[in-house]
Amino acid sequence: MPSDATNTPDSQPGYRDLLRNREFAGLYAGFTLTVGASTLSGFALGTLVDRSTGSPFLTAVSMYGATFATVLGATTLMSVADGSRPRRTLVALQAVALAGACAQAVPGMPLAARFGLLLLLGFFQSLNTGTRMGLLAEAVPASAYVPARSLMNITAGGTSVLGFALGAVLLRHLTPQGLFLAAAGLTAAALAVTAATVRERSIRPPRRPGLRETWTTNAALLSRGGPRALLLNLWVPNGLIVGCEALFIPYAQQDAGLLLAAASGGMLLGDLTVGRLLSAEWRRRCAFPLRLLLAAPYLLFALHPPTPVAAVAVFLASAGFAATLPLQERLLALTPEQVRGQVQGVESAGRMTWQGIGAAVAGGTAQFLSPTVTITALAAVSVCVTLASRPYVSTRPLKVAPGSESQ
Repeated sequence: MPSDATNTPDSQPGYRDLLRNREFAGLYAGFTLTVGASTLSGFALGTLVDRSTGSPFLTAVSMYGATFATVLGATTLMSVADGSRPRRTLVALQAVALAGACAQAVPGMPLAARFGLLLLLGFFQSLNTGTRMGLLAEAVPASAYVPARSLMNITAGGTSVLGFALGAVLLRHLTPQGLFLAAAGLTAAALAVTAATVRERSIRPPRRPGLRETWTTNAALLSRGGPRALLLNLWVPNGLIVGCEALFIPYAQQDAGLLLAAASGGMLLGDLTVGRLLSAEWRRRCAFPLRLLLAAPYLLFALHPPTPVAAVAVFLASAGFAATLPLQERLLALTPEQVRGQVQGVESAGRMTWQGIGAAVAGGTAQFLSPTVTITALAAVSVCVTLASRPYVSTRPLKVAPGSESQ
């Protein structure tokens, strides 16, 4: 609840304490099951498209193209995340996800229809994320927000890895439609857990979510240089470094697996350290150095180092992804309670979109320049963005238009 925001930084709970909170445990379990379902569904669709077309481009789009639809949700109906009945909204969005997973399992569906369904589900998934994160900010005290996001980030990464591995094993015995059904089963479980554990937030004021409400809040968020710079720090450096990772295969060929494993290990270490071990004050102090750490080691790629050295550089750089946690914490502190879900949804959608943009830019640039030059250039741009935007990051609360205030 918001009244718990007075807890001191040093009293932040551990992961076990968080999981004793029934509502957080439900949000966390539903989120984990949803990530697992999305991973299996994406793997199944990618396999189906690859077998049908043999096109690497279409296969990649089928697996990750939904991220581009999240920006549409962020700019149109994200205000539903802060409606007066968020539990009902979240359950409804989970039901939409379940219907979509079942629809993908229908044999013989044309690929065009599958891609259309993929984009539609990406749109609703962005609203799901905003609603879930808005509820998260109310279900745990302010001192627990960063550990909660840290635990969810760690679990999402691990679930994705396990999901792809499980998908590969299951495809030896099942068709892609069988994987879609497995994804539907996980989605159904997420729906059941959410409905059983998440309670309605009676403290929320009545609102009328819609295009106007979304645009009003987004305009308030983006009209000031400080919040814009904060979002820039959350979106662009992250996306550019994901672009670097997208070039590991052409850069390292058969050794790309080592670099990908190093990236995963670095992210895990960073999230554990920042989310669990650092106080709020140290998180604030480390946000800028971590964002520099995210990109600076990649500059070493200009020298085309041996693979073990490159792996160490990637491991260190990936720990810098943990800068997202203190930046998200700052964004939450600057946001009025009545629009927390929408602002967090916009942040998440923008970050995912920029990851897709970063990968696309990296791949397109590497067609004309070498992967080595492209990785170095993207890292240099990331460092420049971090340095240039630092003086403009706001510490003042976001002002909401009168029409968005509590009634």
